[in-house]
Amino acid sequence: MKRNWLEDIRKQRGMTQQEVADKSGMTRPHYTMIEIGARDPSVSVAMKIAKTLGFRWTKFFEEKGNGSKQLVN
Repeated sequence: MKRNWLEDIRKQRGMTQQEVADKSGMTRPHYTMIEIGARDPSVSVAMKIAKTLGFRWTKFFEEKGNGSKQLVN
């Protein structure tokens, strides 16, 4: 699933995929695969991207399972 929210944040910051990748210490293809949802970032990579773009790194892991929450008594 494409991470539209990540692309939106990157564009709001006026950054290219290459700039985010460089500042986060990864290759542009690796970053692009994360942004389009073809790869999930590790915790350390999520933290680097989040620091570069200025958001909570946990956002990467909140998106999974949100549609299937179950109530537990």
